[in-house]
Amino acid sequence: MRPLRISAISYLNTAPLMWDFEQGSAGEGFEISYTIPSACAASLRTDAADIGIIPAAAYTSIPGLAILPEVAIAARRAVRSILLVSQVPLERIHSVALDTSSMTSVALTQVLFAKWWGGERTFTPMAPVLEVMLRKHDAGLLIGDPALRVDRSRYFTYDLAEEWIHLTGKPFVFAFWAVRKAALTEQSRVIDLGDIFRKSRDHGLEPQNLERIAQEWALRLNLGEDEIRSYLTENIHYFLDLQCLEGLRLFYDYGAEIGVLPCTSALNFLETARAVAS
Repeated sequence: MRPLRISAISYLNTAPLMWDFEQGSAGEGFEISYTIPSACAASLRTDAADIGIIPAAAYTSIPGLAILPEVAIAARRAVRSILLVSQVPLERIHSVALDTSSMTSVALTQVLFAKWWGGERTFTPMAPVLEVMLRKHDAGLLIGDPALRVDRSRYFTYDLAEEWIHLTGKPFVFAFWAVRKAALTEQSRVIDLGDIFRKSRDHGLEPQNLERIAQEWALRLNLGEDEIRSYLTENIHYFLDLQCLEGLRLFYDYGAEIGVLPCTSALNFLETARAVAS
């Protein structure tokens, strides 16, 4: 029996979710790889992975997935790591370079412009190198660790989660765990996936473990430990609760309305926490 293949995101905000897989015994029976969000979605789409923390937008276009309940990368306030970085004020933005690492944040940017900010802008996919983005564009969308390192004193910056929450009154869900249902039928063991992934998150958010994450990632990102800690505890919301589900459904509705996402009729959750061989 082959291990279940997990595709995870190689950003700081995923670190608490992966705690038991990296530090505990949960990694046994799983094969883990790290990549950017858009590539994580591609791995599930092409059956190169069985489980992925996929961008919320990707779920609408990949058939045969089930959402693992209760765990997410979401925001109920400013998120700090999803930024529209501009050389001019918002009303003077005419061209936007979009981070190709992203799917959900790209769709969110387009929803914000179409629904509230005025839709007459041009959008160009680009690699997330801010200096290059801004050579020929008024603004650039950056996500993840590159956004955390932006010197916000040099630019006009718009936190997209903060903007969404202000305009809709709903939290925003950027990503969640999803599993290919077909992969579960290949297993010859009973696996409580929901419990495994919830416990990993809970252990990763324990204060002593957050301290270890802050120490490690402060060196990686050249940021202060306090910045790392506050980001993980104050800016990221790791729970796919009822309010987050309301915000997710609203995002899907708006995305379909303006034509950047396909229509999504339902959210399909793993029917039982246990994956059992057929």
